[in-house]
This record gives sequence, C-alpha cells and structure tokens, in this order.
Amino acid sequence: MTVDITPLLQRCTTLSHIKQLQAHLTTTGLFHSTRSKLIDISFTISPPHTFHIFHHLTHPHTNDWNAIIRRLPTTHAISFFRHGLRHLTCKPDALTCSFTLKACARALAFNEALQVHSVVIRYGFVADVLLQTTLLDVYAKCGWLEYARQVFDEMSVRDVTCWNVMIAGMALHRPDEALWMFESMEDDGFQGNEITVLGALSACAQLGMVHAGENVYDYIKRRKLDMNEQVCNVVIDMFGKCGHVSKAFRVFNDMRCAKTVITFNTMIMVFGINGDGLEAVKVFNRMRKEGFRPDEVSYLSVLCACNHSGMVDDGVRLFETMTKEDKSVVPNIKHYGTMVDLLGRSGRLNEAYDIINSIPATITPDVVLWQTLLGACKTYGNIEMAEKASRKLAEMGSHSDGDFVMLSNIYAAHRRWKDVDQVRSTMKNKQVIKVPGFSYIDVNGVIHKFLNGDKWHSNLQEIYNKLEEIICRIMEYGYVPKTDYVLHDIGAEEKENALSYHSEKLAVAFGLIKISDESSSIHVNKNLRICGDCHEFMKLVSRAYEREIIVRDRTRFHRFKHGLCSCKDFW
Repeated sequence: MTVDITPLLQRCTTLSHIKQLQAHLTTTGLFHSTRSKLIDISFTISPPHTFHIFHHLTHPHTNDWNAIIRRLPTTHAISFFRHGLRHLTCKPDALTCSFTLKACARALAFNEALQVHSVVIRYGFVADVLLQTTLLDVYAKCGWLEYARQVFDEMSVRDVTCWNVMIAGMALHRPDEALWMFESMEDDGFQGNEITVLGALSACAQLGMVHAGENVYDYIKRRKLDMNEQVCNVVIDMFGKCGHVSKAFRVFNDMRCAKTVITFNTMIMVFGINGDGLEAVKVFNRMRKEGFRPDEVSYLSVLCACNHSGMVDDGVRLFETMTKEDKSVVPNIKHYGTMVDLLGRSGRLNEAYDIINSIPATITPDVVLWQTLLGACKTYGNIEMAEKASRKLAEMGSHSDGDFVMLSNIYAAHRRWKDVDQVRSTMKNKQVIKVPGFSYIDVNGVIHKFLNGDKWHSNLQEIYNKLEEIICRIMEYGYVPKTDYVLHDIGAEEKENALSYHSEKLAVAFGLIKISDESSSIHVNKNLRICGDCHEFMKLVSRAYEREIIVRDRTRFHRFKHGLCSCKDFW
C-alpha cells in the first residue's frame, strides 16, 4: 500500500524535523518506500545530511540517485552521475539521464553530454521524446549543431518542442538555418507557438533580414500570437535591429495586448540605436504619463539614446533626475559608463573623468568604463588621458585587443611610431590577437560575408571593378581617402589601398551590383565600429547613386541618405 507522506514532509523546516521524520518512517517500516521523497526534501534543508542518508542505504534505488542528481548544482550533478555509473548497483533510467543532461545544458558541458548520450543509447532510451529533446537542447546550446541535427533527424516522433529547441539553437549560432527550419516546420505539418516565433525573430534580428522578419510577423498575426506581450516586444526589437524604426513604432502603437515597462524600454532602445534620441525621450516621457514607473533599464535606454544622438544636455539632465530625484532607481555601472561615453564623445573628457571619480564606493568601476574613456581619447587625440586609461586597464588585467589597438591608433595619429611598435610588441608578447573586421549583406535571402581585403568571394573581380568605379564617381563629390585611419607607418598610396578594401565597402559594392531596384535600400551589418573613412564613403555613395544605405555596426545604425547620416556624424 502506498502511503502519502506529503503532509509530513511539508512540516519539515529544520534538520531536526528531517531526523525525526526519518526515525518515524524507519520505525513504522515506511522508510524503504518513501526515502526518495525524504531525500528530495532533505536536500533543501541540509545537503550533508542528505548524503549521509544516501550513503547509509544498503541498496540504493534509481529513484534515490535521481533525487540527488536533480537537486545538486550543475557540475556536482554531473560528477554524481559519473560516480553512480561506476559504483552503484542500480541502473540509470530516463529521468537520471534527463536530470544530468539538464545540468550539462546549464554548464555547456559538451563532452559530458556525449557520455550521457552513450548511456541513453546503451539502455535503450532513444524512443523517449522528452529525453531526446533535452539532448537536442544540450547540443544546440553548446553550439554543436551537427550533433543536434543528427539527433533530430533520427527521432522517430517529433513534437513542437523539438522544433523549438532546434530553431532556438540555430538562431544562436546559425541564424540563416534557423529561418530555414522555421519554414520547414510548417511544411512538416507543425503549427508554431510563441516559443517558435521568438527563435525565428531572433534570427531575423541578427541577420538584419527585414523581409524574413515581416514574413514571421505575418505568421504571428495569422496565428493570433500577437496577443502575447513578449512576442510583440521581440517583434519591435526585430524591426528596430533591422533598421525599420517606423515599422517597430507601428507595432508598438497597434499592440492588442497590454504594454508593460519592458515594452516601453524596447521602443526607447530601438529609437536609441537608430539615432533618434528625441523620439526616445518622448517615449520615455509618455511612459511616465501613462503611469509606468521607469526602472534601471528605462534610464539606461534613454541615456544611450541621448548618447547616440549627441543630446548631451538632455542626457545630463536625465542622469541627474535618476541620481538625485528618483529614489526608486539605484544607478549601476552601466549608467555611469553611458555618461562617460556621452561626455567623452562630445569632447568633454575632463567631465567624463570626473564621472568615473564620482562613482560611489559600493560600485566597482569595470574595464568597459576605462575602455570607453580610452575610445574618447582616441577620437580627440588626448594622449595624456589615454595613457592614464591604458595604465588603469593594465592594472585591472584587461587583455582585450581593442585596448591595445586604440592606444596604438592614438600614437599612430601623432606619428609616434616607436610607441606604436612598443604597443604591438606588448600585444605579441601577451598573445593578443586583433579581431578581424567583417561585414555581411542579404541579397535575395542569401547572406554574403566579406572580410577586409577579401580574396575569396566568387564575384570578387566584379566587386573590385565596381569599387573602383564607385571611388572614381564619389571623388567628383569631394571624396578624399582619410588615410589617417590607416595607422601604419607606410606610404600614402598603400594607405589608400588599405582603406579601399574595408569589408563594408566591398559589401556595398556587391549590393549595388546585385540589388538593381533603385528604390531598395542596401543593408550591411558589420561586427566592428565603422571607421571615419568608411562613414564618409557611405555618405557620398548615398548621394552619388541616390540610394539609401543602412549600416549596422557594433553599437548602432547609420542610415545614409542624400549624402547625410542619421547619426549626424556623432558616433
């Protein structure tokens, strides 16, 4: 007869209660049938006593083993699974493998997941859909998509959750394949849910593929998934990251479900990264008027918007409101970092330095703060403060390639080539490798990737010929290569050649070749910050060819039209 001891377990709040219940169950002969439940509740009160119970069991059962694995922290759960395989007489079941795989997913422990996978095969659990889905999740999160795909393809039965796991995993590592899987899912007869479209929207946002994003949004409306606030927030974010602010704002205004603070924060962020600080501030004010209390993210989003739009006075005013008037929000290091960036970008380096010195003792300045100041020093050529920031970064143990590159660039701009060589020597000794610049462009649903000075694209000669034509044409509009952005001690002609083949220029040339519809804008995504020469290049190309060019770099959008940029040359 099965006895329900749940009421007794619910009354256990201390170790002494656990021991009393254990003694009672032993005396009444119920310990054997209820011990896995006792182990489970005991772990929340006293893990050491739980192990004491387990290690004194004459014949541990699989359920006892599972109860401990389920409760253990990530790496300990994996170790205990291994220990059980070696030393316990009981056999694992599907739950044992499932609990351990979930621990592997949290730890991104690929090799350990392989071991559990072998146990799944050995004990014949491959028909368990839930277990196979958990296995998919581990491989997808670890980035081993070939293994995930193999498991997925071998599944005899699939459900929506399996597809969701694959789409989410692909969105993290191969967003173009995530969109292909989203389409394949419907072809296979499955209807997606909120989780499905969140993965697909994430892929669209990463790739900047607005047409694919519109298709996903149409699907969302057909399936009435736009009644979910989180889905609407991600749609707004997706359109914003694709550079289509008006579409994002339309979704924001037309939402059929209730807005939340997160919705307002998302819209503020979209305006911010697209360089429209005025609209971001309007939405921030609208949020307050509609009765929503701004949180830390609200203030950070609107400060970033002011930063990207050069709205220094507005940013300072909002920062003072947050720090001096709004007692519900505690500023964190990101707020201070944004203010350092805002003041630094506008050349107010001493004020930026003062902001760092004003940070309360309860907040520890991080490397990003000093890297931000160093970047501002590069923009304005302040060697003295750059060296201060660089020394501080060295003290903090930062080995980012950007730290060294920025300091090297500052020295190079002042033609201090010996200092440049010293910085590069330090980089070599510390094995610091500069991240290569690359850009990609979507043409008819196909992603084309370009590296600086690319030599491998199948249309390479056509692209290079087009680039020469573009440069000749924009020189008529006053283009002169800004060779100070090529910070090497080489000749002027070599510098011009180095500038000509930056990845975003190659991508734009390819776009002009392949996207013949002059009403269509050219969208380029870049992994690094766009340089000053490429920025000037894009402005003049947009004027000479009467085409809108949208470049999303590491931090924001640049929308080039009629020879002007949406950032107003403040980036």
